[in-house]
Amino acid sequence: MDEAINNVESPAETSAPATETTTKPTAQARGQRAEKIGIITSDKMTKTVVVRVDRLVKHPIYKRYVRKRSKFMAHNEIEGVSIGDQVRIVETRPLSARKRWRVVEVLRKASK
Repeated sequence: MDEAINNVESPAETSAPATETTTKPTAQARGQRAEKIGIITSDKMTKTVVVRVDRLVKHPIYKRYVRKRSKFMAHNEIEGVSIGDQVRIVETRPLSARKRWRVVEVLRKASK
């Protein structure tokens, strides 16, 4: 009876070898990050800009399109970005209490 207990293989012995490496999940595996296109309304903070995103939403009762605006605080590492520029922002990890977006590229510079 004792011999039968000792001959049972442990789950660790039957699993894959320890030499197998695990890879980090790529952007494809995590899913697509949210992207928005908006206009910079404030650049007075250090490395932070406020981006206004406009969208059209159909009114549920009147069936007319209504303009909606949202403001997002975005982290900015790009030099030369100013008020009125159109930028693309992507969702990222929380960087501060209100900052969860990052400026990726400038799509159009503001006319002076």
